[in-house]
Amino acid sequence: MLLEGIETLLVLSKAKTMSRTGSLLYISQSAVSKRIANLEKRLGKKLIVPEGRNVQLTQEAINLIESIGPTFNELRGLIYEQQSVVESSIIKLDCSETLVAGYLAGVLGQHYRQDPYLVITTNHTPRIVEHVQSGKAQLGICAGYLPNHHNLMTFHLLDEPFSIVYNQPLTELPSTIITNDLNNPANTYQLAILNKLSMQPIMEMDSYSAAAQLALSGIAPALVPLSVIKTLKIDAKYCHHFEQLKPLYRPIHICLRPSGYRNDRIKTLIESIVDAVPKVASEPLA
Repeated sequence: MLLEGIETLLVLSKAKTMSRTGSLLYISQSAVSKRIANLEKRLGKKLIVPEGRNVQLTQEAINLIESIGPTFNELRGLIYEQQSVVESSIIKLDCSETLVAGYLAGVLGQHYRQDPYLVITTNHTPRIVEHVQSGKAQLGICAGYLPNHHNLMTFHLLDEPFSIVYNQPLTELPSTIITNDLNNPANTYQLAILNKLSMQPIMEMDSYSAAAQLALSGIAPALVPLSVIKTLKIDAKYCHHFEQLKPLYRPIHICLRPSGYRNDRIKTLIESIVDAVPKVASEPLA
């Protein structure tokens, strides 16, 4: 089927390998290859080329994904909306790992005792938005700026501040800094602010926890959000605050398809999160 092939190509574009794609789609590696071959035959275009153990997308495939990807996610979301939701239906919450650990664990634990059909997954913000758009997740909780034209309902929870974590005293902004991945679209805004403050990123981690641990070991100061500081219970004496950092924050949002807000279970969960997260964030550090 054409839609089956497009879905496989979209997953392959992120998974990079046939075997990983098969695992994500719960099909065999040979089935992935067959789907892509059928799609190439149907379109009359070469979509992938081998690159060691990985596969590389051709420019034709990239153009196809950029053109069809958003529409395909919306189509899957519309199909999801046609499904009946009952009291025992699974509600999937896809969220930033740092937010689960720093702010959400308590409120989600309380909610789970009342509604045990809650499933929690963690992802980066761009993937969370995709999952909510396509109906793979009913709710998303995102850290960082949301992509433009996402067409989702959102609830702003807070603007999460950053601190500079370092195991040595700091009397002024450091000239070098460890950051999280600045190629992540949710984080790219940080680079312009850091450049304006004359702070040069020297390492980019995939984990704020890793960045914080490197800073506490004395390698270099690190830019760390409040949720990670709370999770790691970093002593306040290692958290350095500067007035110039105020423009540098992470907006925290709940996002969902507008139709989802008509579901009482989802609405109750949102209300619990909206009430709890700012309170947890305002609690003083150790």
